[in-house]
Amino acid sequence: MPQKQCRQTRHLPAFILLVVAEAPLHGGGIHTALMERLPGLKPDTGAIYRTLQALEAEGELSFAWDTSNPGPARKVYRLTPKGWERLAVWKGEIEHRLSLLQGFLSAYDRLSHPA
Repeated sequence: MPQKQCRQTRHLPAFILLVVAEAPLHGGGIHTALMERLPGLKPDTGAIYRTLQALEAEGELSFAWDTSNPGPARKVYRLTPKGWERLAVWKGEIEHRLSLLQGFLSAYDRLSHPA
């Protein structure tokens, strides 16, 4: 049975907060960082920008305009204190989910498999 591609948008805010916590980045830099750090993730650029807007609206990210390079100014995002709090919540939720999934795998491994 072919493996379905998992729905990746559920955790996209967590992944974005994580890479911005490592260093302030603009949208394109966030996309590149996600591709490098999470190779199994196939982030859609539009989804990244929509998520950035939502995180900004929620007060989890702030931005400053970068005009130091030629071309149009770019928004460089930083985590706010609320963003750091939300990142910690994501960590707890992901740890819980991993625990549940590990329980599933352990129970599966104990099954008697039909020949």
